[in-house]
Amino acid sequence: MANKPYIAINWNSIEDMLDKLTWEKLTEQFWLDTRIPLSNDLDDWRTLSKAEQDMLGKVFGGLTLLDTLQSQDGIAAMKEDMRTQHEEAVLNNIQFMESVHAKSYSSIFSTLNTKAEIEDIFNWTNSNEFIQRKASLINDIYKSGNQLEKKAASVLLESFLFYSGFYAPLWYLGNNKLPNVAEIIKLILRDESVHGTYIGYKFQIAYNQLSETEQEEVKNWVYMLTYELYNNEVKYTQYIYDELGWTERVKVFIRYNANKALQNLGFDPLFPDTADDVNPIVMNGISTGTSNHDFFSQVGNGYLLGAVEAMEDEDYVKWINY
Repeated sequence: MANKPYIAINWNSIEDMLDKLTWEKLTEQFWLDTRIPLSNDLDDWRTLSKAEQDMLGKVFGGLTLLDTLQSQDGIAAMKEDMRTQHEEAVLNNIQFMESVHAKSYSSIFSTLNTKAEIEDIFNWTNSNEFIQRKASLINDIYKSGNQLEKKAASVLLESFLFYSGFYAPLWYLGNNKLPNVAEIIKLILRDESVHGTYIGYKFQIAYNQLSETEQEEVKNWVYMLTYELYNNEVKYTQYIYDELGWTERVKVFIRYNANKALQNLGFDPLFPDTADDVNPIVMNGISTGTSNHDFFSQVGNGYLLGAVEAMEDEDYVKWINY
C-alpha cells in the first residue's frame, strides 16, 4: 500500500484568508525583550515602596505562569483541531510568541530583583491557590475539552485572565514610572489582542455550524466558565491589591476585559462595566490607537520595529461566514 503523500503548505492557495492576514500581522509586529532597555527603569523601581515591589513581583510571576501554560499546553491542544495548514502555521507563531512573553518576565526579574527575590517569586507563583486555580481550570479544558471548549478557554485566558496583571504596569506608565517595563507589557498586550481575536474567530466558525440547541448549550457553558473564572479572579485581585487599596479599580478592569473576551467569542457582555468605567490612565495604556501605543516602533537601543496596528473587530467579521 502506497504511503499517503506529505502535503507542502502553499501560501498562494489560501482556504481561509484570515490565516494569511493574521500571519502577516503577527510577523510584522515581531519583537524580543532583549531590545528593551529595562535597566533604565532601575531608578523608578527604587522609588517604589516594598509593598509595590512585592505586588509587581507577584503580578509578573502570575503572568509568567499563564504564558507558560499557553505556550506549553494551550496552543498544542488547539492544533489537534486545526482546519487548515495555514492555521497550524499561525498557531506555531502564537506558540513561539507566548514563550517570548514568558521569557520577558524573567528579563524584568533579572533586572529589578535579587536572586533570592526571584526564587521567592517563583515559589509563590507555583504554590498560590488562586493563580494555580485559574491555571488548573483552563488546563483541564485543554486536556479533556472539545474543540469549542478549548478555543473558548484560550480566548478567556488571552483576553481576560491576563488583565489583572496588566493593570499595574499600565497604571505606573500613566504616572511616568517604569516606562520600559510597561513597554514590554504593551507589546505583549498587542500580541494577546491578535491572539484572542483570531482564536475567537476560529471559535465562531465552528460555533456557527452547530444547531440552535447545541449553540445554546455551548453559550451557557461559556458563561458559566466565565463566571467561575471571574469569582476566582476577584479573590486573586484581592490578594494582590488589597494592601495598596487598588482592588475595586482592578475589579472594574477585569470585568471590562471579561466582556471583551466574550465579544471575541461572539457573545453578549456578562457585566455592566464599559470602557468609560475603567481608570482613564489605564484605559489610555490599553488603547491601541494612541501615539504612545504605536507599539514602540523605536525601542531603547535604536532598533526600528515596523509600525503596525492591532487587528480590529471588522477585520474578522467579514470572514466569519467563510
